Amino acid sequence: MTTLMTILGIVVFIVGLLFSIAWHELGHLSTAKMFGIRVPQYMVGFGPTIFSRYKGETEYGIKAVPLGGYIRMIGMFPPGEDGTLRARSTSPFRGMIEDARAAAYEELKPGDEKRLFYTRSPWKRVIVMFAGPFMNLILAVVIFLVVLMSFGINTQTTTVSSVSKCVIPASAKSDKCPANAKDSPAKAAGMLPGDKIVAFDGKRVGEWSTLQQQIRDTTGPASITVEREGARKTLQADLISNKVAKSDGRGSYVEGQYVTAGFLGFTPASGVVQQTFPQSVDRMSDMMASGVQALVALPSKVPDLWDAAFGGGERKQDSPMGVVGAARVGGEVFSLDIPPTQRVATMLFLVAGFNLSLFLFNMLPLLPLDGGHIAGALWESVRRAFAKVFRRPDPGPFDVAKLMPVAYVVAGIFICFTLLVLVADVVNPVRLAG
Repeated sequence: MTTLMTILGIVVFIVGLLFSIAWHELGHLSTAKMFGIRVPQYMVGFGPTIFSRYKGETEYGIKAVPLGGYIRMIGMFPPGEDGTLRARSTSPFRGMIEDARAAAYEELKPGDEKRLFYTRSPWKRVIVMFAGPFMNLILAVVIFLVVLMSFGINTQTTTVSSVSKCVIPASAKSDKCPANAKDSPAKAAGMLPGDKIVAFDGKRVGEWSTLQQQIRDTTGPASITVEREGARKTLQADLISNKVAKSDGRGSYVEGQYVTAGFLGFTPASGVVQQTFPQSVDRMSDMMASGVQALVALPSKVPDLWDAAFGGGERKQDSPMGVVGAARVGGEVFSLDIPPTQRVATMLFLVAGFNLSLFLFNMLPLLPLDGGHIAGALWESVRRAFAKVFRRPDPGPFDVAKLMPVAYVVAGIFICFTLLVLVADVVNPVRLAG
């Protein structure tokens, strides 16, 4: 049964992956057609074509390798300085430029002269290239909102899981009570595991982050109202100052950092809690910030990835994962001993995270990514605006094809990194259990 659920999880993730790719390319396709650019192909996947059919002037199809997708637009690059395509140069760099330029015109038909991508104004090209990543962002936001507000997420609550027996600093190497240690304020007040704190000093509380901050801002006497076995009871506690783990302001802790603050002495229980819209937006902002930080930190992850792939080193939980690793995690999700609703919620979170990563990655201002074409169109706007202000001749469209040698280098780096991640995902995968 576990094996069957694992296979089902992998299949569900792959379906989510293919939908995300198709959704991304639909953004490019719809805006390109809206601006009159001819699009001969819309493909999900790479490699041999499994299925395709023509609808109007566009071929729609699915290819064998579900690692991406593309649409083919006519005239991605200007024809050249003299307005014509040249014979292939013997220079390798010049050859890259001319090959890219020729590919952009290989399906040119009579009447396409006014339907070329590069002939559209820069703002239209920005919209076409941004539409793909933006579709991934929309999908990520919708899924995150559905999961957070409908299913809920596992988070700390105001229910007491355990009560500290004594007062010891959070930085202590052992949690055992010294012989002369005082009882914790929570224990002295009679707090018990299972108590649900509903008010602190007369103020109602419903979130752990709010209660945590109130406790840390208080030293001295405080009344604590708890629900115990269906009845409410008010406890009197005398909070003290103690060294505690630094809070991130949202209920969690900053590892290895401590502050001196009010101390009560209990551990909150965790549970699945539905989030409000403001809470969901707040959490999505954190996810976006974490995604940006993870993207910036990718180069620093290479040594650990190499060690995990070829040196038998530990694969860290925050290690980058590829499609294979994510599919494996998807399989683990469906085999977890948790309620079915939480399996679905976790899988949706995985797909949403993948879409958020697609958005951030594609926005990098590097060719051949969408962000590279956006950067080229924006630079063209700047050049033309500059020429207009200083009454100089229109410099014409920015020739992105000249950057193709750089694009090949970038693509080569991405391919090498993808292969490294693939090897690590196969021989030393990231596991949910750590």
